[in-house]
Amino acid sequence: MKKTFIFWDNSNIFVSAKTVAAEKEGEDAYYKIRIDFQKLLDLAKAGRAVEFAIAVGSIPPQLRHVWNKLEQAGVKVELYERGSQSEKEQAVDQALQVHMLRKAFDYNGQVGIVVMLTGDGKGFLDGVGFHADLERMQKRGWGVEVCAWERTCNPRLKQWAEKIGVFVPLENFYESITFTDDESGVIRKSQPLDLTKRKTI
Repeated sequence: MKKTFIFWDNSNIFVSAKTVAAEKEGEDAYYKIRIDFQKLLDLAKAGRAVEFAIAVGSIPPQLRHVWNKLEQAGVKVELYERGSQSEKEQAVDQALQVHMLRKAFDYNGQVGIVVMLTGDGKGFLDGVGFHADLERMQKRGWGVEVCAWERTCNPRLKQWAEKIGVFVPLENFYESITFTDDESGVIRKSQPLDLTKRKTI
């Protein structure tokens, strides 16, 4: 059985979830939506043992306890400061790509399954970004699964994933991998996760 490797672009997943939440639950949900990290991890794993998993994102100090839970679940976590002037993320995508290429190199001849949690697809036409590195891995024999919000996913990335591997629309699991809360506490809890709808390679 091929080994499973998870690469998780948390910021992209979260920002896209806000857009989906506003459409599904109303404008207020844009600010109240949260990701159930454990359920999203379980969705990515799909019942398989994981050889390596990494989540990369920006530093939101108030969420450090959430990241700690992921680390306890065996996920490597890398957090980066936002730019002091721009307030934009710095080097998050590149850090994740470095890990992807390292695993492709370190496991050369021992291909596995890469599960990409993103909806980005930036750089498709220029041969850069996540898509380019997923293609490099796929050409070396790796299986590819992309888990992303269909609403915001780059259509070329989606079509490519469907053609060569698996595309998992996160909307199909919205109630399980998200919850809502505000200063008064949890408003909507996440529902149990049903993996029978989860396609795998």
